[in-house]
Amino acid sequence: MISKDILLIEDEQGIADFISQSLAKEGYHVDVVLDGATGLSKARHRPFDLIILDLMLPDIEGLDVCRQLREMSEAPILILTAREAVAHRVAGLDAGADDYLVKPFALEELLARMRALFRRRQPEGAKILGFSDLELDTVSRRVHRGKREIELTSKEYDLLELFLLHPDQVLTREIIYDRIWGYDFGGESNIIEVYIRYLRSKLEEGGEPRLLQTVRGVGYVLREGG
Repeated sequence: MISKDILLIEDEQGIADFISQSLAKEGYHVDVVLDGATGLSKARHRPFDLIILDLMLPDIEGLDVCRQLREMSEAPILILTAREAVAHRVAGLDAGADDYLVKPFALEELLARMRALFRRRQPEGAKILGFSDLELDTVSRRVHRGKREIELTSKEYDLLELFLLHPDQVLTREIIYDRIWGYDFGGESNIIEVYIRYLRSKLEEGGEPRLLQTVRGVGYVLREGG
């Protein structure tokens, strides 16, 4: 199962360390930034499964960060705030947040709210990922290109699922390493190229057009056309 990628925007180093270390123990990959501008840059150039946003940031007002995040990303946004007033919570939700959590909070509640947001994003009935004539059933783990069924190894399946979760988004080699293998093979490793070649061979076995495109010097993207 592919680990979920979390962006944490929190300027208090102690809280950021606590959250990131706790989530890492739960199997999440956490990218920590300490200000709004860096967080917006990260979200603009990399897909995330969830964004945790502290409203009290040193550079940009938290609600403005939330509004800009919502414009550029479909990832659920969980706001952290020290303000308990209902008006502040409503303002956060109106700015595009999906949920909020008042500081101080228990780790168990944070994890529960994260799980609820993930369930809300992909309802129980949504089990088919599709792009062009490609379909992947996340329950049966069966893959079809048109009417043709494609047999994949476990790693090939995980790699294809990652691309189908982020269509038309360029995934860097670093992201693919992190999400699929969970550790760094080193800059000279060609493991990604090998598996991309395996996938392309199977996806194009029936003469179908290429969907996994190379973005030279960056990574790969699932999109139609050259």
